[in-house]
Formats: sequence, C-alpha cells, structure tokens
Amino acid sequence: MGPPSSSGFYVSRAVALLLAGLVAALLLALAVLAALYGHCERVPPSELPGLRDSEAESSPPLRQKPTPTPKPSSARELAVTNTPSNWRPPGPWDQLRLPPWLVPLHYDLELWPQLRPDELPAGSLPFTGRVNITVRCTVATSRLLLHSLFQDCERAEVRGPLSPGTGNATVGRVPVDDVWFALDTEYMVLELSEPLKPGSSYELQLSFSGLVNEDLREGLFLNVYTDQGERRALLASQLEPTFARYVFPCFDEPALKATFNITMIHHPSYVALSNMPKLGQSEKEDVNGSKWTVTTFSTTPHMPTYLVAFVICDYDHVNRTERGKEIRIWARKDAIANGSADFALNITGPIFSFLEDLFNISYSLPKTDIIALPSFDNHAMENWGLMIFDESGLLLEPKDQLTEKKTLISYVVSHEIGHQWFGNLVTMNWWNNIWLNEGFASYFEFEVINYFNPKLPRNEIFFSNILHNILREDHALVTRAVAMKVENFKTSEIQELFDVFTYSKGASMARMLSCFLNEHLFVSALKSYLKTFSYSNAEQDDLWRHFQMGIDDQSTVILPATIKNIMDSWTHQSGFPVITLNVSTGVMKQEPFYLENIKNRTLLTSNDTWIVPILWIKNGTTQPLVWLDQSSKVFPEMQVSDSDHDWVILNLNMTGYYRVNYDKLGWKKLNQQLEKDPKAIPVIHRLQLIDDAFSLSKNNYIEIETALELTKYLAEEDEIIVWHTVLVNLVTRDLVSEVNIYDIYSLLKRYLLKRLNLIWNIYSTIIRENVLALQDDYLALISLEKLFVTACWLGLEDCLQLSKELFTKWVDHPENEIPYPIKDVVLCYGIALGSDKEWDILLNTYTNTTNKEEKIQLAYAMSCSKDPWILNRYMEYAISTSPFTSNETNIIEVVASSEVGRYVAKDFLVNNWQAVSKRYGAQSLINLIYTIGRTVTTDLQIVELQQFFSNMLEEHQRIRVHANLQTIKNENLKNKKLSARMAAWLRRNT
Repeated sequence: MGPPSSSGFYVSRAVALLLAGLVAALLLALAVLAALYGHCERVPPSELPGLRDSEAESSPPLRQKPTPTPKPSSARELAVTNTPSNWRPPGPWDQLRLPPWLVPLHYDLELWPQLRPDELPAGSLPFTGRVNITVRCTVATSRLLLHSLFQDCERAEVRGPLSPGTGNATVGRVPVDDVWFALDTEYMVLELSEPLKPGSSYELQLSFSGLVNEDLREGLFLNVYTDQGERRALLASQLEPTFARYVFPCFDEPALKATFNITMIHHPSYVALSNMPKLGQSEKEDVNGSKWTVTTFSTTPHMPTYLVAFVICDYDHVNRTERGKEIRIWARKDAIANGSADFALNITGPIFSFLEDLFNISYSLPKTDIIALPSFDNHAMENWGLMIFDESGLLLEPKDQLTEKKTLISYVVSHEIGHQWFGNLVTMNWWNNIWLNEGFASYFEFEVINYFNPKLPRNEIFFSNILHNILREDHALVTRAVAMKVENFKTSEIQELFDVFTYSKGASMARMLSCFLNEHLFVSALKSYLKTFSYSNAEQDDLWRHFQMGIDDQSTVILPATIKNIMDSWTHQSGFPVITLNVSTGVMKQEPFYLENIKNRTLLTSNDTWIVPILWIKNGTTQPLVWLDQSSKVFPEMQVSDSDHDWVILNLNMTGYYRVNYDKLGWKKLNQQLEKDPKAIPVIHRLQLIDDAFSLSKNNYIEIETALELTKYLAEEDEIIVWHTVLVNLVTRDLVSEVNIYDIYSLLKRYLLKRLNLIWNIYSTIIRENVLALQDDYLALISLEKLFVTACWLGLEDCLQLSKELFTKWVDHPENEIPYPIKDVVLCYGIALGSDKEWDILLNTYTNTTNKEEKIQLAYAMSCSKDPWILNRYMEYAISTSPFTSNETNIIEVVASSEVGRYVAKDFLVNNWQAVSKRYGAQSLINLIYTIGRTVTTDLQIVELQQFFSNMLEEHQRIRVHANLQTIKNENLKNKKLSARMAAWLRRNT
C-alpha cells in the first residue's frame, strides 16, 4: 500500500490495486507526489541499529511519525507525515482503547540515550532503541495497533508464527506493507500483507528513535543539577499513566501485563538502574569509536507498561538488607555524604516487613531501589523495584528537624511501598478504577505510620491531612465520582483522574469500610483479594466480592445490604450527604451536600441516597452501629432529655464520609457541654463540631450564629489542632480583607485575644525555652503558623515582640535559625515593623541564596513592608534587576496582595504595565486585576477598574474580566452580609 501524503491523504489497499491499472502518466504523477511528501527510503538491514545478522532481510519503507508540538531539532532532520482523522477511513484507530486482537506476553527492550558527562544536554537529548514484543494473536487480523508517540520508527518486522516447544524459534515472517500513525489516538499501525493466525504467537521487531526533553516530565526526562560543585545531568522516566508510549512502542494499557527484559546502553561513568537487579554488563563502541557500557537486567514479573522504569545517573547510595532483600537509597553524592538519605533508609525496610506480615504476601522482587531526583513534578512514583521521588519528599536534612518533613517523608514512603501490593501486584483493569490503587495506598500510609507511632493522634491527623481538604472540595454538583462508570477516556482525561477525589476520597472510602466492618474482617478480605489477583488485574466489583465472601463466612457483622450496594452508593455518585438529627424526636434524615444550599431545592430521589453507617456517642459513651439506608428514619435511642448532661454526637472519630447537622436543641446541648466541660468531648469531635458547623453555616444549612456559639468555650481549649480548625474557618482571607467593615476587626480582636491566652502561653513558652520539643509534635508543626499569624494580626503585643526578637537574633547571627513553622510570619513582621535597613538585609540574603524554597519565602516577606516607597522600589527591582529575573515568583502580584501594596501596585502599573507584561506575561495583568479588585462590591468600582486597565487588555479579555469581577463582587456582597451578622453577634458576646 502506498503511504499517505503529508497532507493526510490516505490510500487503501483496494484503491491501490485500482491505481495500479491506470495509465503510466498517472503512475508517474503519483511517484512525484510521493517524493514530494517525504516517502522514506528503504534502509539496508545491515545498517539498522541493534539488528542481528539472522534478521538481515529487507524491511518495508516506513513513514516517520509527526509530533503534535514542535520538538527541538536533532542531528538529522526527519521527514514528517501524518494521517489526521478527517483524511483516513474509519477504523479501530479511531477508538480510544486498543482492539483485543493481540495480547502482549514479553518485551525485549533496549534503550540508548546519548547522555555524556562531558557534554551536558542543552534542552534535548537524542535516544535510539529497539523493542521485540512477543504477542499472542486472538483474532485474525492484518492490521496491528499499538501505542507510540514522539518516536520516529526506523524499522518494523513481524516474525512468526513462533513454534511452541522450541524456545519460540521463528518459523516464518509476515511481510509488513506499511507503517503509519494515528496521531490523535496515539497509535502506530502496521499494515501486513497477510493476516496473523488466532492462537499463534508472533514477535514484533521495532527500531525507533526520539528526543529526551529537559522541559518535560513525562516519558524520559532530564534533570540538570549541581553536585559537589559541578553541574551534572541525569535521565529518569515517568510512564504513568500513559507515557510508556512516549519512550517505546508498546501496548500501553494497564490490563495488558507482560514480562520485560531491559537493556540500557550508557556512558561508563554513569550507573543504570531499572526495575530488576543488574544481570550483566558488557562494552560496545559507537561509530565514532567511543566506548559505552551495556547493562542488562533480569526479567521482571508480569506488570503493566506504566511501571517500567529507567534511571541513568552519577549518584551514590546507602543500603541495607531487609529479610534477605537489598534496599538502596540513591541521591546526589553531597546528600549521601551528609546523611540526608539515612532516615528514608531506616524506615523503608520495616515498612516493607509490616505490610508483608499484614497481608501475608511477600514483596515480589529481589531488590528495591529508591532514588531522589533534584526535580520530579510527580513527587513520587511507585515503579516496581525502582521507586522515584522528588528529593524534597525523601531526603531529611539536619535543618529539617523543626519541620513536618520527617512525618511527611514517612507518609510518602509508606504510600509508595503500599503500591507494591495495591497497583503493582494487583492492578486495576482500567483507569476508571484508579482509586483501587491510590485510595488504598493513601489509606495504608496512615495505618503504617500509626503502627510505628502508636502515640500519634491518628484520627486528628487523618482529618488534617485528608478529610479537611476533600470535604471542602466535594459536593453534590461535582461530576466526578470516585469510581467512574465510563471507560473511554482520552489521555488528558486519564491524567485528570489523579486528583483529590482519587486519593483523599478513595482513602476515606477505605477508612469508612474498615470501621463499619472491623479490622480483622477488613484485612482478611484484602488478603483474599490480593492473593486471588496477584500479577493480574481487578475491578471494583472484584474487591466487593471478596469482602462479601468474608462477611458471608461470619455472623458477627450484620449489614443492611450487600457490600456492593453499600459501597456503590458512595463510589458511583459524587458528593456526600449531610446527616441531620433531631434530638427531640430521634428523626434522622440525609440530603446531598450542596455549595450554597437553597432551602426549596428538590427533595432526594431514590438515586440520591447513600447507605450510611452511623457510629455515634451519647454522653461520652460509644453506642452500637446503626444504618441510615433511606432518606429518613427514626432512632428513638438518640432522643435527649432536658438534663444538662444529655448530648449526642454522630460520626464517631469522623470515620464516616459525611457532615453532621443537628436541630437547635442538639447544637445547644453540645454548646452547653463545651462550656461546662470541653474535655468530656474528645478532641476529634471538638474539631468535627467546629468544622461541620462553619461549613454548614457558610452553605446555608444553619445560621452563622450557631457556629459562633461553639467558640465561646475556647479560653479553655489547649489543643492547637482545635484552635487551627477554628482560625482556618473564622479568620479567613475574605474576613481579613473586610477588616474596616462593621468594626469586625476590633470586635474580633477583643473576642479572640480574651480566649487566646492559654494556647498562646503554651506555645510561646516552648518557642522561647525549648523549641526542639516541637520536633515530634506533628499537629503543632502544621498548626503553629496559623496561630502565630493570627495572634500578630490581632496585635497581640507578645506575638509582635517575639517576632521582633527572633528576627533580630537571626539578622545579627544567621546561625540562630528562625523556627521553621513560624519563619514566614517572623520574616513578614520583621519587615512590617522595620525600615529599609531590614528590607535591604533580606534583599541581600535573597541575592546570595540558591535555595529555591528560601527565595520564595524571602520574596513574599519583602512584600510585607508598610512603606509605599519601599514597595515601589521592590517592584522596580522586579522588572529590571538580575536577582529577580531568574525567579518566577510574580513580585507585582505578591505586593498587590497586601493592603498597602494593592494601591501601590495599581499606581505602579500606570507607567510600567508593558514591562510587567513582558516580564511575567500578559496573563499576569489579568491576575493583577483580580488581586487589586478583590474587594469590589459595586458596579461603579468594576467600571473604574476596567477603565484603568482598558488599554492593557484585548477586547475578548475585557469581556472575560468583567464577568469574573461580577462574580467577585457578588461573593463580596455575600461576605459583607455575613460579616455584618458576625459583627452583631460579636457585639453581643464581647
């Protein structure tokens, strides 16, 4: 078959036969067109890289693959053609899933990236490769589809059928007539001269080339970094979810598992790592006589393409053995030398052993390599045998002792090791069930840490890390359920599934399931599931079947429905319910949680209900589990009497994925108990009451006054995580912007300062006398900044004084580090309370540091000045001087975010908007409009703002900006009404 033209013209086999009978002039014209449109010459087999002598038969001419976005030019320019969907006939290449005609069994993969230590890549790096894929044919077909993107195919052959029982010796060859690419669906299509036979095995032999790009973080990518005072480069891979096709032609779907033999060709000064242990090494020369090392690796278990991993680097490592298997942590040589990898090494082995014992399934591979990259956008990846981390999530430096980093590293490492069972050993059948990987790995990261740190407040930490955020994101109108019924996802849609719903809501589903069953039943069902589907794939229903089997084999746990019906009600619909209990009548009802609930919204239909497990406490005593399996139900045991000691709280330990509302009497009883004896209500439920009440009031389920009543007792509250929850809900950015309206600032100041004394004295004393006492207090480390910034914002004299002390000590003696949890606040108030002298000190520190995180920290701190001329000078520096041109922190936006800076930035733009647009991009001007206009409440203010920016924007931008400003105005008007009600309540209670 003749190749399609570069303009997309497609010629089918039938048409080609008709054309063969046309006159010679027409044939000549077609030949000329083929030459013009870049038809590739045949390549003599002896010149093909990696081709064995026994394979030296002629190959068909190949069409080289186009790229959807421009790639940097390589040493040789390649002809590029395409077959867009509007020019090719309909076919399987139009579908988003591979046809089931071929099943991959094994890959022999060789990659040769041209990475040299003496020639660091400038933007891109060429690589070549070859892959031999053994496949089994299930349906007779003469068209073979596999995934390929961003590669140029140099050669394609099909050998077979392979003879069974003779070591897969090749007994034939199927001629390849043509190779072309369906770019939009990311397929390589091989057109054969005869169909493959069902039941027979074949070997696809493909040679290819491509480019590694430093700017990308998908497929193969580069890191350029500094180590031991030298600039160096490494190469690594990120193939999840659909990026294996960026590196080599493959069947890039999670259910198409196969084994892999991997060979890496690399410079002798580098080490090559992959999923399996090194099998052997040899040496080869390239055409220029340069010597390269050929490293081969042992055969992998059956696994999906997205878990294949490669690294080529000049790193050191530390190692240990756990149950006979080697664990190595790889990092920059400087980091290894100063012990930064030791913490990760010490926790990795015990985590593996804990999960092996928990599931009674040994880790499948003979080794584990974990590598810390200087820059890795995905943060961490669970590749089987070669886990890849951003070094910020793996390396612990001595200066990190007063950060939450130690705990966060423990969680991230636990999460990725959890994937060795959930994802690697048992893989979801398709991406619509990715929560089976990520949700359970997220859940077990907490179980692991709780096991090794039994004193950690597990429920409060799960709330802070998981529940608090997902409950703010989720609601009934979100179109995203945890488990999606649709399967035909585009590549971009698959990537979008790696979100807070998959991770946090998935973890919450697992936790709720564990709690309404019991730990033994939960783990036993998972053991059965993992053993049954080891080295295979599963769907959500497979998991539910194994839970149901466990439930059917016992009589202790009684459920109101099958586990599938219960859990599908949570995983197949978006949002979550609000459970409302009337403590006078015992009537409990459920309704979907909506943002900005409307009183007359349509009532629940049968499809909107959840089967809700209700664990609850009454007067401090845990009560038996009950189920709300319909829109409303009566529970007489939940009624309360007139006694001051009678109260009820639903959702024990916040293990259920829902919010709880009460009637007025129910809230009143809880408020009375808080004021009388707050410690009678557990910490997790003091958190819950505050968080639920403020969320429900914000979205019109209850009055704001009901939520505020719960804060009266706070003078007796000594748990910083409870205070953090109060302040996050009460002292919001919107409220801070409204400080001059309805006297709310002065009212709030008097109200909160009266109650802050106890908690402030506890932590200010620790900071002054023994700040290291905080290093193992995770909840304090994540909560302290909000407490500190609020106290200083409210003008607490001791807070301002402590900030000044810490700032001055650091300026005079930089070795006196400001405690990390409050460093942002101290730097900000050091500048706000200081003069240009302090500001210049920070500028000098900014100029001399190479630490990216510290630069961002200092950039924000310098915007805290109250002096307009300093802020104006800061912005002038930002658009003209070198210290800031290499940092992408938008200094103008940072300045405009402050109360004083908003007006200074607006004036600055009058004469400098073109320079700002050039420095930060045209979109930055639109962002500035929203930042400067964040307090608009009238149409006149919007008009004035638009007139001010009119000459800076295009017409289509003006329309969009006007609509967004209207949204901001409406939100501000709503907040204004809320602030008025809060102010009125504060007047009555101050």
